[in-house]
Amino acid sequence: MRTDGFRVIFMGTPDFAVSSLNALRVSEHQVVAVVTQPDKRKGRGKKLSPPPVKLVAEAQGITVLQPQKIKTAEFLAELAGFNADLIVVAAYGRILPVSILELCPLGCINVHASLLPRHRGAAPIQWAIIEGDSRAGVTIMQMNEGMDTGDILLTSVIEMDEDETAGSLFAKLSKLGGETLITALARLKNRDITPVSQDNDQATMAPPLKKEMGCIDWNLPAVRLHRLVRGLDPWPSAYTFLEGKRYRLFSPRMIHKQVDAPPGTILLADREGVLIATGRDALLLRELQPEGKKRLSVEAFLCGHSLKPGSRFSDG
Repeated sequence: MRTDGFRVIFMGTPDFAVSSLNALRVSEHQVVAVVTQPDKRKGRGKKLSPPPVKLVAEAQGITVLQPQKIKTAEFLAELAGFNADLIVVAAYGRILPVSILELCPLGCINVHASLLPRHRGAAPIQWAIIEGDSRAGVTIMQMNEGMDTGDILLTSVIEMDEDETAGSLFAKLSKLGGETLITALARLKNRDITPVSQDNDQATMAPPLKKEMGCIDWNLPAVRLHRLVRGLDPWPSAYTFLEGKRYRLFSPRMIHKQVDAPPGTILLADREGVLIATGRDALLLRELQPEGKKRLSVEAFLCGHSLKPGSRFSDG
């Protein structure tokens, strides 16, 4: 076991955090414990399902803690017993109390999936797409009591593809997060890093997503709907209704054209997709998911169903 780096307690829960944990695990640093959310019941059978971070940690023989409450003297004492140099946090899912933030000599360092101070909060990846950002990235931040308000230690930037979805950006930023974390820790170890205060005047928020956000208002311009559909893919996904049935929408493309039909009207449906009138221009959807069915291409859907031009999608 390598001992020439930092002793690290890692706090994370979902898939996004796995890349950072794996990057730490193969680095010079020693992960002495992993803290993650308790197992949750999922699916029709409500079977207990462990967080992705827990599965990785247990496979590597790392001690895993899953406290129901983190603001207790008992849990603080348990963390203190690992004698860690710092705590690394990546999408843990809870706000840490000051007692944990100040527990280790180097405090707590966060891997946040945005270019802070833009998109502070729980869903930065999705909001970067919904808001039409051309760039995304990862910020390594020294945590304080605020919501993603701490000093910036290091950032990494990528350009977003025109058809970027939350799912594709998630994978890119997860990998980038692990790489940037290790670079930041190396510079921290060499005392070659200068914390930079965030400009609060430039801050924007990225609140948690809600399912009802996905209900399409066809009166909006195609450019905004193009962002929304991609930003909510794969969850909670954008949706609309046709003849009382719900359709989830994916793989959009903006079509610049003069449209005289009412918003929501199907203009064309063929192997290329279903073309729909919006408040300005049109939106081509190349994949959809009928209610109770699997996600599939419009071409495949049309093999057994029809989407008649002139029919109109609605919000309920």
